[in-house]
Amino acid sequence: MRNVVVLLLVIVSLTQLSAQNTKDTLRVLFIGNSYTFYHNVPYLVSEISNQTDTKIIAKKSTAGGASLSDHWRGERKLKTVDILKNGNFDIVVLHDQSMRPIEEPDSFFYYSKLFSDLIKESGAKPYFFGTWAREKVPQWQQVLTENYKKAASGNNAEIVQVGEAWALAKKYRPAVELYASDGSHASSLGALLTALVFVNALTGQVPEKLSNKIYIKSADGESILIMNESKLDVDFCLEIAKELNNNMLVDDKLNKGKTIKL
Repeated sequence: MRNVVVLLLVIVSLTQLSAQNTKDTLRVLFIGNSYTFYHNVPYLVSEISNQTDTKIIAKKSTAGGASLSDHWRGERKLKTVDILKNGNFDIVVLHDQSMRPIEEPDSFFYYSKLFSDLIKESGAKPYFFGTWAREKVPQWQQVLTENYKKAASGNNAEIVQVGEAWALAKKYRPAVELYASDGSHASSLGALLTALVFVNALTGQVPEKLSNKIYIKSADGESILIMNESKLDVDFCLEIAKELNNNMLVDDKLNKGKTIKL
């Protein structure tokens, strides 16, 4: 009888180990600038994905204020093209400098195509990071969204509607602090909402619950706090991320009679 129990325990352990080893993974490269590296959005995406059925292994190529043309030409000491060609990624996420899709749309569309073609040649899928309008000019969100959708549609790519998620959050809670003090970059809460929208778009899942604190381990094994938000704010961001689909806003669902908790 004892031998049977030991055998069952071994089988259970092997099954659990097998499940861990067979968990789906996605290798994702984020190409962008400070809108990506503020509060290390790719790392947050990777950490949050641990609570889904898909582990995201994230890498970034970023520089402050960098445009897609900077990335393509290797300006600002960027090596994005080489990283993309040699990285064996599943998904590559693109976004331009915050104002360029509005102020220089021809450049935005041109380099969007160059990168999308290269991404597909490398065997990956292009995704566009639909960014947010600056805090003082929320009316620009519509143009940003339209141009990112146009770039995605024209290149057979996907779009992650982060800007629309921010607009939705501000609609339901106008005082929610998604912006840093400069009114352009993300606050730590804005980065969390951004990461949650990405996890939903890339894995099709959002955690049912999320701790209001996220820690990482340093090289010497010490715990380092990288996120600390109120539970109310975290739960609110979870609800926004769950209800936002790539091409459907919460308002569309509300019009169909679905109730959400915000």
